[in-house]
Amino acid sequence: MKKFVVEFIGTFFLVLTIGLTVIPGSAGVIAPLAIGSVLMVMVYAGGHISGAHYNPAVTLGVLIRGRCSIAEVPLYMTAQILGAIAAAFAAKFLVGSGVAAGPLDVTKSLIAEFLFTFALVYVVLNVATAKGTTGNSHYGLAIGFIVMVGAFSVGGISGGAFNPAVALSVPFMGLLNWSDIWIHLAADFAGGVMAALMFNVLNPDDK
Repeated sequence: MKKFVVEFIGTFFLVLTIGLTVIPGSAGVIAPLAIGSVLMVMVYAGGHISGAHYNPAVTLGVLIRGRCSIAEVPLYMTAQILGAIAAAFAAKFLVGSGVAAGPLDVTKSLIAEFLFTFALVYVVLNVATAKGTTGNSHYGLAIGFIVMVGAFSVGGISGGAFNPAVALSVPFMGLLNWSDIWIHLAADFAGGVMAALMFNVLNPDDK
């Protein structure tokens, strides 16, 4: 149960930070910096308990990599989604809703979400689960920074979710159209799967 409480808390503060910095609409560079930073500190805070996934695509990648049991996956994902939705309502209460989101370019958004979710899960697996990086102290910084880089790079194209739990929560805050959720779900899960498969190919002896 401790793992799932940690996943709820970490995902909650990730999405709360997204809402509080993005909804006002004038955050500029502050939003990506804050989002990457809160993910970094929550990874450091919860990594030793749950692995600090805070993202169903990461959980799926960790499962394929062999560091998570199938029985844990539904509980991890449920905790992440509940934490994200609770944070969305908290952010909405604190600062209101965002300006109505515009339509996404489907092709560009699919590519953007796939690429940076792949990058995120690839980084997580290599810095937080690989034998060669066991005991390192930089994993949280690396994970937070790749999300920050993604937000800066393609946030204006796809919204920069890289996380199905985030995608399911941001429509409550007016930051994504409900009709566009499938783009994030499809691309984010696909990116997570591909990253895990790539990790396994590149690290055949790391079981």
